[in-house]
Amino acid sequence: MENINLIIPEITLFLGICLALMVGVFFKNSFSIVMKLSILILLGVIYLILTDWGGEQKIFLDSFKNDKFSDYFKILILISSIFIFFSSDQFIKDKILDKFEYPIIIMFSILGMFFMLSANDLILFYLGLELQSLALYVLASIDRDNTISSEAGIKYFVLSALSSGLLLYGCSLLYGFTGSTNFDEIGVSLITQNTGAIFAMVFILVGLAFKVSAVPFHMWTPDVYQGAPTSITNFFAVVPKAVGLAVIIRFMDLPFKNIIEEWQTIIIFISIASMILGSVAAIGQKNIKRLLAYSSISHMGYALAGVATGTASGYTSTIIYITIYIIMNMGTFACLYLMKTDGKYSEKIEDLSGLSKEKPMLAFSFLILFFSLAGIPPLGGFFAKFFVFMSVIESEMYALAIIGLLTTVISAFYYLKVIKIIYFDDSKVKFDDVRNLSIKATIFLSCLFLSLYFISPSIIGSLLNEIFI
Repeated sequence: MENINLIIPEITLFLGICLALMVGVFFKNSFSIVMKLSILILLGVIYLILTDWGGEQKIFLDSFKNDKFSDYFKILILISSIFIFFSSDQFIKDKILDKFEYPIIIMFSILGMFFMLSANDLILFYLGLELQSLALYVLASIDRDNTISSEAGIKYFVLSALSSGLLLYGCSLLYGFTGSTNFDEIGVSLITQNTGAIFAMVFILVGLAFKVSAVPFHMWTPDVYQGAPTSITNFFAVVPKAVGLAVIIRFMDLPFKNIIEEWQTIIIFISIASMILGSVAAIGQKNIKRLLAYSSISHMGYALAGVATGTASGYTSTIIYITIYIIMNMGTFACLYLMKTDGKYSEKIEDLSGLSKEKPMLAFSFLILFFSLAGIPPLGGFFAKFFVFMSVIESEMYALAIIGLLTTVISAFYYLKVIKIIYFDDSKVKFDDVRNLSIKATIFLSCLFLSLYFISPSIIGSLLNEIFI
């Protein structure tokens, strides 16, 4: 128990959730108080992680692993969640979803993610996964009076439960064939060829691919993105995706590192399929959240291309990619909070017609964010794809790089189509003046980072260069 300080962030987060729950229960109309308390709790957890940054330590019979990799992702999801809380506050109140349970459920899902990121054991990993999933089921259908939202929640629940079942089956098989649940011991066991373990790996990859909405396990994504309230969609688009990719990297780098030839083919197929489907299916979309859903599928394809290399530089490029992807999405969804007409929020792309004439700054923000999502230089999104493609080319996966470049060109089409609607079409809808500092600050910081990233494109890489060494 001498290393109990390693789980102080998790303990603090849990006690903070309990405190927020008590405040919510004992005080009437406590949404604003609980929201502010939640932000303070998350900031406190960030401080605790930073004070104990660096080094690699294991506790609880090596089942819990604390290292720079897990710390980086923990801080990433905490900062993302804080910005989501800040930017969505007004939206939640307008949608009459201002229940104190909202931030508490999100914090419960973050706690589950923390255990997933630090898991060095199949059992701890699955416990974290279920804690995250249960919270996400509730979040997806939190707008109970909305039929579309309820439908989205049920669809996510059924499909996610199925994928979790397959993942659990894969974990059970892996334990059966290797005789251990510890990642390090499984990695040693798989030095010798083990056909049963390969079957287990396939089931685990299927479950994880669902969590990051990679093709062919993407079917829930467009419906949940469209059906869930925009603030929830914002959370789904950012935080679980980052954690899912982190866990995939963890599995590929530890238990499955000695069977790289077996899993590499699967990851390449999933990556290519996600890039193609996401890019093509987004073209005909008329709802901006649905467009962003297909966009996220293609982005997961690019991120997985880095994982497919199986190298340290490939993993690092994926982490850089997901970091910049999060920043792009934070800004884009913050822009959606400003698409408000007569007190109602709009989601139609055509409603953006002539936006540049009515709200030039919002239009310019969309321009920067969508150009970055398309990977147009010199914005941050370009460098994200550049690092991934460089790692793919270094690994001599030329076909994967070519397909990635071609799909990038296709995806640029639908991003540019939206920009064309904003700048060259006649106005149809006049948006309300929303004077919300937190939303505008989120947009400004996102656009500023993406615009100035070219000054020092290696800034994230330098933080990560020691993780896989």
